[in-house]
Amino acid sequence: MLPSLSALRVLEAAARLNSFSRAADELHVTHAAVSHQIRLLEDWFERPLFIREKRSVRLVPEAASLAQTLSVSLARIEAETHAFHIGTTRELTVACIASIATRWLIPALPNFLSANPDINVRVVYAMGEQRFREGDCDVLITLGEDRSETRECTRLFSRANRPVASPSYIARHGKPATARQIAGADLLHDETPDRWLNWCRKAGLQPDGPLRGPVFQDFNLLATAVVAGHGIALCPTAVFRRELRNGDLIILSDIETLADESYFLVAAKPASATTVKFRDWFCDLTGNDLESG
Repeated sequence: MLPSLSALRVLEAAARLNSFSRAADELHVTHAAVSHQIRLLEDWFERPLFIREKRSVRLVPEAASLAQTLSVSLARIEAETHAFHIGTTRELTVACIASIATRWLIPALPNFLSANPDINVRVVYAMGEQRFREGDCDVLITLGEDRSETRECTRLFSRANRPVASPSYIARHGKPATARQIAGADLLHDETPDRWLNWCRKAGLQPDGPLRGPVFQDFNLLATAVVAGHGIALCPTAVFRRELRNGDLIILSDIETLADESYFLVAAKPASATTVKFRDWFCDLTGNDLESG
């Protein structure tokens, strides 16, 4: 059984404003009514919620997470109610790292928009391992999990990287049969040679000198280069499922790095109805069962 929504609304306002009087003014009730609702909640929780001072009140630290969740939830309820009442188009901002956007989100986005004409989607660029910030976006697709109690994370892809090359590169240079042959080939580097150095160590190799090959600042540039046949790259095979299935890329070794890392879809908790609709669609698109936390 939950306490009354009216009482929780009073708690959220008093915590945000640090004042029973200001909360009363905002909610158009008396100071006594606010005090009464707070006392009822304190009786229900069997613990104090505020520290009473001469001219203000201060939320006890243990209740900070509850107050933050209430603020987010009430704001979403207000937004969804307003949208439903006036029948306006709902807005959804999706921040997505480039590798997922170009391979999964953007090609399929017209299908989502066609099935949901009442939702306007704005796609913005996200940096790798960017963290979710309320107000910046509604959905974040990035590297790494956010374990905050106010965030909902859904695992999308493993980040496990394996060496891949295009059929045209293999036709010109032959398919390397060993890890040492791979390390001595035309390597393509994502930002730094360190990732190939880590792969060599996993393969039991100690390179004699600097590894060959150009360095690309952006992973999409690297992906374009490897598909075009410029060399061998370390790529997250789960993200490149379509290229591998279509034969545009070929895995050259089972030795992998970053197998303990993943890509996640992150949203505020509780997620809005619009966010849930997008999340379910995107997970169905990528072939993932929901693994939310």
